[in-house]
Amino acid sequence: MSDITPDIITQHGLSEDEYEQILDILGRAPNITELGIFSAMWSEHCSYKSSKKWLKTLPTEAPWVICGPGENAGIVDIGDGQAVIFKMESHNHPSFIEPYQGAATGVGGILRDVFTMGARPIANMNALRFGRPDHPKTRHLVAGVVAGIGGYGNCIGVPTVGGECEFHASYDGNILVNAMTVGLADADNIFYSAAAGIGNPVVYVGSKTGRDGIHGATMASAEFSEDSEEKRPTVQVGDPFTEKLLVEACLELMATDAIVAIQDMGAAGLTSSTFEMASKGGTGVEIDLDLVPMREDGMTAYELMLSESQERMVMILEPGKEDLARAVFEKWELDFAIIGRLTDSGRMVLTMGGEVVADLPIDPLALASPEYDRPWTPTPEAVAIDIDAVPAPNDPLAPLKHLMGCPDIASKRWVWEQYDHMVMADTTQRPGGDAALVRVHGTDKALAITTDCTPRYCVTDPVEGGRQAVAEAWRNITATGARPLAVTDCMNFGNPEKPEIMGQFTGCIEGMGEACRALDFPVVSGNVSLYNETNGKAILPTPTIGGVGLLDDVGRAATIALKAEGEAIVLVGETKGHLGSSLYLREIENREDGAPPPVDLAAERRNGDFVRGLIESGRATACHDLADGGLGVALAEMALAGGIGARVQAPAEAPPLHGWLYGEDQGRYLITVADADTVLAEAEAAGVPAGHIGTTGGTTLDVNGSHGVPVAEIKDIHEAWLPGYMAGP
Repeated sequence: MSDITPDIITQHGLSEDEYEQILDILGRAPNITELGIFSAMWSEHCSYKSSKKWLKTLPTEAPWVICGPGENAGIVDIGDGQAVIFKMESHNHPSFIEPYQGAATGVGGILRDVFTMGARPIANMNALRFGRPDHPKTRHLVAGVVAGIGGYGNCIGVPTVGGECEFHASYDGNILVNAMTVGLADADNIFYSAAAGIGNPVVYVGSKTGRDGIHGATMASAEFSEDSEEKRPTVQVGDPFTEKLLVEACLELMATDAIVAIQDMGAAGLTSSTFEMASKGGTGVEIDLDLVPMREDGMTAYELMLSESQERMVMILEPGKEDLARAVFEKWELDFAIIGRLTDSGRMVLTMGGEVVADLPIDPLALASPEYDRPWTPTPEAVAIDIDAVPAPNDPLAPLKHLMGCPDIASKRWVWEQYDHMVMADTTQRPGGDAALVRVHGTDKALAITTDCTPRYCVTDPVEGGRQAVAEAWRNITATGARPLAVTDCMNFGNPEKPEIMGQFTGCIEGMGEACRALDFPVVSGNVSLYNETNGKAILPTPTIGGVGLLDDVGRAATIALKAEGEAIVLVGETKGHLGSSLYLREIENREDGAPPPVDLAAERRNGDFVRGLIESGRATACHDLADGGLGVALAEMALAGGIGARVQAPAEAPPLHGWLYGEDQGRYLITVADADTVLAEAEAAGVPAGHIGTTGGTTLDVNGSHGVPVAEIKDIHEAWLPGYMAGP
């Protein structure tokens, strides 16, 4: 008689219908170990059961894409026999419960996704979103998350080169920690996860297995409530020093011909890794759980299969290569254990204490997990904001001072100075620019890397918000002079069982897909994080985009810093003064409404290609895309980076001055050039709107000849907020 009760089924995050499917698949009731395995594999976190219908609509192919979604990370060809491998993942729920370890293990997990494919990690990024600054937990969460990211990344010796850090009340009870890793590999020596070779040994390497992280995947697939603190045991504990050894050991063995397939143990640990490898290869697996290295006494089969202890990998080795592999891992003082073998049964058979403790068909768990077409309702159309209905300030630069010191725009130096962003000595553009630049070691090439999303656009118009997230990532890469190659995504949303939340998700996917197709910017990897809610209150829809581009000559890269006095400032792109869902509206008028600025994808492509051409030819001495806070904030950031002032004049046909300065019209760049007339003539010939709006120089930012604010004053405002906030009241 089965001891599986309705309460136990519910505790495992399975619905009645899903349990009925399990009974049909097995032809019997599962035991508790088997139920735990189903629970993990069919969790939202592992199975994508609410999202995979929509993820399939995203464009994933291009001539330069070697491998799109479905593997540990995406792979893109960058020429010269080299490939870049990258992915972004969420560690939201664990980081809210235990911020240091949650963030640290998020970094560790995404690093493993990349080096398991044969790449040496060369850069980390992160996109962080916290609750309102005056919430009692926010300061504690910021401190813990930043320390966790820095602690792990710094110890393992991979530079953390940039990212995002924003604040909004919707994240009060559910912060977002999205981690991205970029690695470099030889294009002819990439490793995949499909198991092959009946009889080949299944090998466990890395750290021992403990009881930390059990049910981590299930916890990440549920809403929070008042008892979220009680979920602390489901958060893993990371050891970056062990992971550093694991990186080196794996890369050393990858230089031989010993490995058939390899997979990291991430969410759902030994369960997910072995099922996915066997399913991709069409094999079965037999594992003796008594052979799994354990760091705690009395561990059960259930605990061993569901533990999410960190720094562990599964390999399938060529027969006869076991001693070679063992010698490598023992040299690096890591555990190495042959725990099983591949079979032709198509089943996962687990033994412990000489008895079979689980016997499950592989594909129904790995491939035939539930796929839901959840009901969804479109987000109501947002009303356009009439700029004339938004009061104009008496001093047009007073809002600039406020914006430059507000939590979202204020300098994040306090954050990135805790990260080692220069280790490996290939970081050529430090945090603070449009995109990080990391040299491809030993070459003149560089990778441009960015993370982007504007959640306030996504909540008012998900389709437009999805377009804009992709377009801004493309624009940030373009602004360095790099050629955008591909994206990874991290889809952070609330409860998909609510039609309005599912409508946000489908809308953002629609917009993202349109932008990726129009910009030749395919999606090659990603992650979905749903149920980001606490007590029924959802986060803002946050489809974070991680973008990677290639710069053929890092010596020609553009930065945002104004370089010299007397250069012409040219605004590329059309300005209508869109204030809907803008930072200006939120920070100055205390309003979070209005249709966001539309994204004209043809104009994005045309304007960006034109700007990139100017950078490639060496004629754009500085470049910055326009985003949050519009022209005013972009100009101030360029002035701060260069330590030079500027004078700008709104053209006669411009919208009202507060719209011209702070509107967030898309597809725009500020560039500085020596010869404005020639550049403007070329722009006109290319059908690109452009105007000469000012000149660099002096120590102030002046608008229309009569308003000015010292650059030094803006710098003080910009730099002061975050250190002051973290120092406490």
